[in-house]
Amino acid sequence: MTGPGVSDGSAATPRGTLVDRFGRAHHDLRISLTDRCSLRCTYCMPAEGVPWLARSTMLSTDEIVRVAAVGVDLGIREIRLTGGEPLLRVDVVDVVRRLTALTTPDGAPVEVSLTTNALRLPALAAPLRDAGLQRVNVSLDTLDRARFAELTRRDRLVETLAGIAAADAAGLHPVKINAVAMRGVNDDEVVALTRFAVERGYQMRFIEQMPLDGGHTWDRTAMVTQAEILERLTAAFTLTEVPGRGAAPAELWYVDGGPATVGVIASVSAPFCGACDRLRLTADGQLRACLFSQAEVDTREILRTAPDGEVAEGLAEAYRRCLAGKKAGHGIDDPTFLQPRRPMSAIGG
Repeated sequence: MTGPGVSDGSAATPRGTLVDRFGRAHHDLRISLTDRCSLRCTYCMPAEGVPWLARSTMLSTDEIVRVAAVGVDLGIREIRLTGGEPLLRVDVVDVVRRLTALTTPDGAPVEVSLTTNALRLPALAAPLRDAGLQRVNVSLDTLDRARFAELTRRDRLVETLAGIAAADAAGLHPVKINAVAMRGVNDDEVVALTRFAVERGYQMRFIEQMPLDGGHTWDRTAMVTQAEILERLTAAFTLTEVPGRGAAPAELWYVDGGPATVGVIASVSAPFCGACDRLRLTADGQLRACLFSQAEVDTREILRTAPDGEVAEGLAEAYRRCLAGKKAGHGIDDPTFLQPRRPMSAIGG
């Protein structure tokens, strides 16, 4: 094993782009650091939680860096750390430091960001920034304390807001706020959440609820659509579409002429699969081509059983096999669609 941030065996890894059979080049890798979480959001898992992955199955930091380094050699340019709650991983600062040390074949640094519930950001925002983290996405579905406690089954709104402020103070910009819009739950706060973000210089993003809950209780008819979100927003603000979306999951609009923006991630009603450039690595080492995939490619077995000199090429082949199985779209509207066996907390966002 080489030192921090260095691709073991990278010289033997074919460099180039990760292109699937539909011509989509993949530059974004989402890495789940843990399936554990400090909240129990109703749309993610049941009150009693879900069975956690055995710790022996989870990738070590060396293993994460090794898989990421091969991906970077093959075309990955951005890495997003997710969970569960990634800040529960005790060595998260070291993980960030080692991943930000990776460079692309042309010498460019890899952009590393993180999605979090913000509860540990007051203590970790500055160390993460110093380790090279560039920005954070924070989950915040409500500004009402009682509603927050009901939604997350934890009375921790004050701590969440403190974490968001800590990220801002540390310069982890842009601070993006993610809210899952839910009918009869928090859809009456679409305007309030947007005002909260705009007034503080944050970027607000609303997400259509997806069939990724641990209890498998998702109901499309109860989902708040992009059209409904925009209807509420346009009643309070003047929205102007931001051009040049590219492969970004969020469609953006300037709020009252800008520069503030608000976005909607309409994975269900207006899927953006045709421009998808993302792959995912679960905390236990499974490569996934889509959040809704039923197939996974095991990297942990390669890391732990292949001869050291063959690991890099084995991982490169794992990336290629993962891409080979990627479908044109997630297929939520297909009558044969099946919700993934793993909940969102075990896949990584």
